[in-house]
Amino acid sequence: MPRNISFAMTTEQVRNQTKDITRCFGWWFLKQGDRVWVVEKSMGIPAGETIKRICMIEIVSTRAEPLNEITARACTREGFPNYTPEGFVQMLVDHFGIAPTKECNRIEFRYISDGGA
Repeated sequence: MPRNISFAMTTEQVRNQTKDITRCFGWWFLKQGDRVWVVEKSMGIPAGETIKRICMIEIVSTRAEPLNEITARACTREGFPNYTPEGFVQMLVDHFGIAPTKECNRIEFRYISDGGA
């Protein structure tokens, strides 16, 4: 059974399929070919509410890299075409309270279904 991965900060980009890379600070166990459900939110869901699936994705590749090595092209693939690499890094530094040099898991994926199931 596929796991759920939250794209809470980029829900709209996933819905529009303008994102095919994500950077996170976990999910190190993922490997090429794994399938996961993208969900709006997976933690802190109030009692009585359910997880909202957006779509299923298949992992194309993963690799560790320092957050501040992101390129302008990668910002676009992250769903932020108007961000500079510095602006993208600062957004995550501010949101997560991390150092710009923190190692992240760069996950490339492809869309294989819409949310339905």
